[in-house]
Amino acid sequence: MEKQIAKICFDSRKVEQQVAFVAVRGSQSDGHGYIDTAIIQGASAIICEELPKELNTSVTYVQVSNTARSLGLIAGNFYENPSAQLSLVAITGTNGKTTVATLAHQLFRDLGYKTGLLSTVENKINDSVVPATHTTPDAVQLNALLAKMVEEGCTHCFMEASSHAIHQERVAGLDFQGVAFTNISHDHLDYHETFDAYIAAKKKIFDELSASAFALVNTDDRRGRIMQQNTKAKKYTFALKTMADFKAKLVSNTLQGLELDIEGRNAWFRLIGGFNAYNLLTVYGIAVLLEEDPEEVLTQLSSIEAAPGRFEQVMPQSKVTAIVDYAHTPDALKNVLGTIASFRTGNEQVITVVGCGGNRDKEKRPKMAKIACKYSDKVIFTSDNPRDEVPEEIINDMEVGVSPVDYKKTLSMPNREEAIKTACMMAKAQDIVLIAGKGHETYQEVKGERHPFDDKEVLGRMLALFAN
Repeated sequence: MEKQIAKICFDSRKVEQQVAFVAVRGSQSDGHGYIDTAIIQGASAIICEELPKELNTSVTYVQVSNTARSLGLIAGNFYENPSAQLSLVAITGTNGKTTVATLAHQLFRDLGYKTGLLSTVENKINDSVVPATHTTPDAVQLNALLAKMVEEGCTHCFMEASSHAIHQERVAGLDFQGVAFTNISHDHLDYHETFDAYIAAKKKIFDELSASAFALVNTDDRRGRIMQQNTKAKKYTFALKTMADFKAKLVSNTLQGLELDIEGRNAWFRLIGGFNAYNLLTVYGIAVLLEEDPEEVLTQLSSIEAAPGRFEQVMPQSKVTAIVDYAHTPDALKNVLGTIASFRTGNEQVITVVGCGGNRDKEKRPKMAKIACKYSDKVIFTSDNPRDEVPEEIINDMEVGVSPVDYKKTLSMPNREEAIKTACMMAKAQDIVLIAGKGHETYQEVKGERHPFDDKEVLGRMLALFAN
C-alpha cells in the first residue's frame, strides 16, 4: 500500500501526521529510542538501522545500514534533488571557509548570477538573509534551502562544509560541481579525538565526488594533496609558495588592503592580511573552474569587502587601530597577529583580548595563549563562549601555555566586556587592539543560553569612551 509522505523528520518532537521518521544515531542521543514516540505522534513510515521487536501494522518500516546517510539521500529525493539543478561548490578546511564562501557568493552576484550562500555567518538566497544556526545545516534543512534557491532562480550556491557535517553525513547525496580545500590545522579534536580522524573527515567529501566535479586544493598545505588521493574528480591546485595550477604572489600588504599578482595580472583588493591572499586565490580558482573570465573575476573581486567579523576594523577614525576577528584556532590567531606584526613600526603596542570556547578542544587552549603572548605586548585572557564550563577554568587551561618570561604581560578577566574595556583604557594613540575569537557573533553562550554580546558594539562603545 502506498503512503503519502508530507515531511521528513529525524527529531521525534517535530513529528506530525504523514511524516517519515528517520532514526538517526547522534552524538547525544539515538533516534531508535524514539521510534514509539514518533509513531504515537503520527509517523506513517520509519527508517531505521534496527527494526523494533514489535512492529505496528499501520506503519511502513524501511531498514537501512546507515540512517544518517539515508537521511541525506531521502531529503534530496523529497526535495527533487535541488543540488543537481544548480552549480553547488563546497569549501572545507580549518580556516577561511566563511570568507571564501562569502566572497564567492558576492562575486557571482556581482557577475550577474542569482546565487545562494550557506555559511557560519548567514545563509542567503540572492540578497535575502536566512539566519544560520550551524556551519552546515542538517540534511533536511540543507535540501530545503537548496530547493528554495532553485525556486528563486539561483544558478549557483557556495557553502561551507564543516568536518562535523561531513562526518555526520549531512552533505550525503549532494551533487557537488566542486569542492575547495583551504588548509587544515589543530581544531575540533574534542569531537574527532585524533588529528588523523579530523583529516579523514575532510577528505571524505573529496572521496565521494563524481568524475565530472573538480577538487581544488591548497598545495602550500602539505595535506592538500592528501585530500585528492582516491577522488574521481578533476584535480586542480592553488598556492603562493609552490608550483600550482593557480598561482599568486603577494606584492603589497597594508592596513588598506592587498596587492596580488595572480597569474601575471596585478590587482588590488580591500581585504587585509596575507592569509586573505589564499582566500582570494581560492575564490579566483573556483570562478575560473566555473568558466568565468579571469579578467572580469579579478575586476569584480577587487571591489568586494571581507566577511563580517573577519579582520574587521572598528571605528577607523579612532587614534587606536582596533580589530575584531573570528580567530578561534591557533593557526587563525597566528595568521591575524602575524599580519598585525607586518604592519607594526615598533613604536606602538599590540594589546590582544582572547579566550577559548567551552566544551571544545582543550588542547588548543595553551597553544592559543602562547601565540597571543608571542605576538602581543599585552594579553588579556577572557571568556569566549564558555557553554557548560566555568570561564575561570578555561582561562587556567590557557595560562598553562604562558612562559614565565611572559607572566607580566598577561591579565585574566573572565568578564569579556570588562576585558575589552580594560584593553581600550590601556591603549594609547597608534596602539593596536585585537579582540579575537567571536568575530561576527552577537551572543555569548552560557549554560545552554545565548546572551546578547557583540564584540564590535562593545569595542566601539569603549573606544568612544577611552581611546580618543
